[in-house]
Amino acid sequence: MYLHLGEDVVIPINNLISMIDINSGFYGADTNHFLTLAREDGFVIEVNDGEPKTIIISEENKKSRIYLTSISTRTLNSRVKKLNRKYRLNKEAAIG
Repeated sequence: MYLHLGEDVVIPINNLISMIDINSGFYGADTNHFLTLAREDGFVIEVNDGEPKTIIISEENKKSRIYLTSISTRTLNSRVKKLNRKYRLNKEAAIG
């Protein structure tokens, strides 16, 4: 299953490590410094041109990837929940 991050960018749900709301209390000087270093090392992918609302951290091929998307954390969480429900329903149908 894949999570759509905006534009034509999707990531496998299994690769998802964290979603951080940029407007939350978790986004501060340390996070900003982390993003600066990650940009310099080429790990940051800006998904769309809009103002970023969410930082997504994933692991792909044993490497960290950081996505900045203008899609809200709330919307992304909703998408993950829908995918998980769909997966559980499909799994239950296959079993019984």
